[in-house]
Amino acid sequence: MKIGYPCINNELDCSSSRTFRLASYSEERLIETVEQNLACLRRILEYNVQHGLLFFRLTSDLVPFASHEINKYNWQEHFKMTFRRLGSYIKNNNMRISMHPDQFVVLNSPNEKTVHNSIAELVYQGTVLDLMELDTTAKLQIHGGGAYGDKASAIQRFAEVYHTMLPDAVKTRLCVENDDRTYTLQDCLQLHELTGMPIIFDNLHHECVNNGEPMREAVEMAATTWQPDRDGILMMDYSSQAPNERRGKHVQSIQEQLFHDFLAETEGLDMDIMLEIKDKQESALKARDVAKSLGRLEV
Repeated sequence: MKIGYPCINNELDCSSSRTFRLASYSEERLIETVEQNLACLRRILEYNVQHGLLFFRLTSDLVPFASHEINKYNWQEHFKMTFRRLGSYIKNNNMRISMHPDQFVVLNSPNEKTVHNSIAELVYQGTVLDLMELDTTAKLQIHGGGAYGDKASAIQRFAEVYHTMLPDAVKTRLCVENDDRTYTLQDCLQLHELTGMPIIFDNLHHECVNNGEPMREAVEMAATTWQPDRDGILMMDYSSQAPNERRGKHVQSIQEQLFHDFLAETEGLDMDIMLEIKDKQESALKARDVAKSLGRLEV
């Protein structure tokens, strides 16, 4: 088991997701910003290795406007060696990496432009992982999308886009996550049957909307969709409900007893856990210690 957190380290005085307004786009601005983002990413990765946090989600904003038509610059070539060195550091330290495109990535949208833009964003993020020379256990994580009044048709439309429009380099990395409103674990299993995509399991989303599956059984079902040689072990997102907030809102700081109980409930199941908790590395360090106390952590 590896434990990690997404995108931002609040202890460090830098960000790997610096950006700028579209109106002020220039190649010089782009190059300067990407240099800063990648330098900060290196610092975050080094922090994580030093603290035993070997799962990390890269920000979607490493390269601002990478999938936008305004960006014609060959950033892939310019930063090729920097990405390769980052990838070598990741591999040498046995880290696991993922990316999670923003909510505008919707493959089953009836709007062709939305689908086109979604694919462009997935190609960009897949290219980042390819430039790092990471294998296909480094994943791109998306949601099922909308139901549009007819979920069965929406699921079929997702599968059609997957098979007819996505490049193979994206398909080998793509995973679908159960969400907190529309796409349950069972819906994601349908998508898996149609596409072969593994399912990233989200425990809080499952608590919000499900088909009655107990938590351990749900984790086991998601785990069966992962092919060890191609995908690695199950990735999952972990959080708990923020008190007195809308259903599905992530808690500010980890509730260690709840996390302990979840690990105890899933004893014997191997997975890498991404903590979607607002205080980022602070909770990840606490979760690391809980997992260590149960003998679950990979070190």
